[in-house]
Amino acid sequence: MDTRTATGIGQPLAARVQVDADDPDAFNHCFAELNGIRMHYIDEGQGPLVILLHGFPYLWYMWRRQIAVLAEAGYRVVVPDQRGFGQTDRPDAIEAYDMSQAVGDMVGLMATLGETSAVIIGHDLGAWVAQAAAMLRPDLFRGLVMLNTPVPPRGKVKPTIGLQAMAKGRVYHHLYFQQLHKPDRELASDPRKTLRSVFYSISGSAVGAERWRLFVEPGEPILNAFTEPKGEFPSWLSPRALDYYVTEYTRTGFTGALNYYRCRDRNWEITAFLDGALVRQPSMFIGGAADPSLEPDEIRALYERLDTYLPGLQKKVLLPGVGHSAAEESVDQVNELLLTFLEQLER
Repeated sequence: MDTRTATGIGQPLAARVQVDADDPDAFNHCFAELNGIRMHYIDEGQGPLVILLHGFPYLWYMWRRQIAVLAEAGYRVVVPDQRGFGQTDRPDAIEAYDMSQAVGDMVGLMATLGETSAVIIGHDLGAWVAQAAAMLRPDLFRGLVMLNTPVPPRGKVKPTIGLQAMAKGRVYHHLYFQQLHKPDRELASDPRKTLRSVFYSISGSAVGAERWRLFVEPGEPILNAFTEPKGEFPSWLSPRALDYYVTEYTRTGFTGALNYYRCRDRNWEITAFLDGALVRQPSMFIGGAADPSLEPDEIRALYERLDTYLPGLQKKVLLPGVGHSAAEESVDQVNELLLTFLEQLER
């Protein structure tokens, strides 16, 4: 099944988005049955396919200021809510969120769209899915862009063991999310405060003690690692945009999203056949120079060595003053980088 809402149809996307780029009804919303779930996605423009994957705690909506630009440049831009997020189904089983299912969703989505080739672009958690898709199905995904999260190859050590070594007795957020129920309840207790605190603390707008602490002490609540801004949120995230995120996460909760992190070890266990595999397609990395997630030496080293993991790496850049939400914090720079990369692929 593939159904479009009537909202906005009949007007060019550019005309709709210029009215209010933060209006979720300015886009064509579609649904499809694929890989055992009902997936919600945005489908705009015509031309070579570009798939945009959001991270956590985001939704398709984080790409709202990229969609029109890419569509106007001559691309078909498809932007799903990944399983567990937004208007897409949220299976109960934790294993339903492993990487084989997440990549399977993208393969199924392309089949639904009648497409056989795509450039896949992922942010944060979406970068993990995009990297795995490019590695597992190079016949379908001809180019890869990762935002803010430099995804490594499989590695020799089970992820939770490696993260424990990095944390040195503290608790990294991926480890915190291994707990069942507790993180879900904490994040959902006040979704507005949670999202304001997370979006602010991980951004380039936060300074000093306001910035996200990547590690908490044993027994310390995860939300202690974030600071809610005083007063109005910085201008890069409007009140209307924040309201959309809050409404969706209030409705869905956070469990589906957290289940991806609970599959970290499972993903490692089921991908022994990928030991030593590389992504050889043309690729690019866009990060933020003020992104707290890049501060640990082990994570920064992944960024420094990206060209060894991605032999087709064409560019890697850290945007000054930008944090973990590059696509929202630095719209024009991200759009220019994406367009340049895509244009080079078509030459």
